[in-house]
Amino acid sequence: MAKNWKRFTIMNKNRRVASVREDGTCTIYLPGMLPYNICLEKVEDTDIDTRLNNLENFYHWCSSRVLTLDRKYAKEILNSLGQKQSTTDRERANIAISYHGVSFIDTYWIKSNRERVKFSNINLFTHSLSNAFVDVSLRGKQLAAQDTELIDPSDAAGDVSTVGVAPKAWIREGNTFYLLKAGSPKEVESELLASKIVDCFKINHVDYQPDVYCGEKVSKSRIITSMSTSIVAIEYIQIYAQNKGFDWLEYVLKKDKYNYYMMNIVDYLIGNTDRHWGNWGFEIDNVNNKPGRLYDLMDFNKAFNSYDTIDGSYCQTTKNKISQKEAAIEAVKAVGLNQIAEIQENWFSKKSDWEMFNNRLNILKAIEE
Repeated sequence: MAKNWKRFTIMNKNRRVASVREDGTCTIYLPGMLPYNICLEKVEDTDIDTRLNNLENFYHWCSSRVLTLDRKYAKEILNSLGQKQSTTDRERANIAISYHGVSFIDTYWIKSNRERVKFSNINLFTHSLSNAFVDVSLRGKQLAAQDTELIDPSDAAGDVSTVGVAPKAWIREGNTFYLLKAGSPKEVESELLASKIVDCFKINHVDYQPDVYCGEKVSKSRIITSMSTSIVAIEYIQIYAQNKGFDWLEYVLKKDKYNYYMMNIVDYLIGNTDRHWGNWGFEIDNVNNKPGRLYDLMDFNKAFNSYDTIDGSYCQTTKNKISQKEAAIEAVKAVGLNQIAEIQENWFSKKSDWEMFNNRLNILKAIEE
């Protein structure tokens, strides 16, 4: 961490949520507003173990707001910012702190001891953004030395804090933001086809549209967060549930049974193998930090990867180890199939994919009947 750091404060917009001092003691100003993926405890000076836990938990929370090295072009992104290719939580926490930990995921940020900066100075949702960093994030093109001096930390903060392996970059058009997402031609085509298919079912989901960046096809999607609404991954809800002593799946079903089951249906139909714990979860009201419904379903670039067998891969969103087919059948029994439009054969570039999709759809139709 920075020398003589004394204290860092976790902020939500203009509200102090908690402060962590270099000795591991902390002050929690708004317990109900703590991020779901951090655990801080008030502690006596003599309780060394809890103080160390507070520090490690703070480092881990900061590091969770920085891309990981498995992200394509991560090294180029960090090099362009003059940052080390960090692997430890403490090293990654330093990177987050260098741009105040801002993210398009939520409205939390980090303020150092006696720092006078305001949220309005660094807020990504009102920042104009610079397209200078898009080449780095999407294509791995290193900035020239003189250009790095022109990049404000806030120009790169959105890209640095966006998780996932595929190359991606935020751009601003008018009064809103869009995410450009690249990858192999197969991954981009899979995401676009899957998005068209999911359009044909009644479920909240991100709409991916085709676009081109520097001659390469990419997908383009509109931001789903805002000053009023954040998102939190289910992995953090699960940890929160464990700490609070309640069942995470019962909580999900109580909050949004419909979209949970529809997620399992469409993931089976499109053969999505990437519904891990980090890419689905809840919308969060930024006023009270309370979860609402599941946020719009996203990330379809790994669709059609489990299309060799009718059962698909193992379902990643259930407590028991069952196949995607079994999870989808259970879901249809719970909420129905909810297809609202026909899927066209000419959307598919591979006949075998069309045939597998149809076979899976017919299985679920039979269950609904």
